[in-house]
Amino acid sequence: MLEFKYDTQLLIEGEDLDEDVISDYFLNNLQGDCLLAVGDDELIKIHFHTNEPWKVLEYCSTLGEIYDIVVEDMERQSRGLKG
Repeated sequence: MLEFKYDTQLLIEGEDLDEDVISDYFLNNLQGDCLLAVGDDELIKIHFHTNEPWKVLEYCSTLGEIYDIVVEDMERQSRGLKG
């Protein structure tokens, strides 16, 4: 059984984005693992495993426009089902 069930991925488009600030927020305020927050000051790619993907979406939407949102259930995938 996985500790964190949902693979959550999205793009944030905005201004003055800072991947270090975003990473720090995730690490200090959200429960999960496998965090990637990479990009530049206008576009950041997020990848995060969590049990509360709505909190990821809520936070990221405060930073800019979010799109290409993917939330996959990794437990279903491990059973060979569509995530």
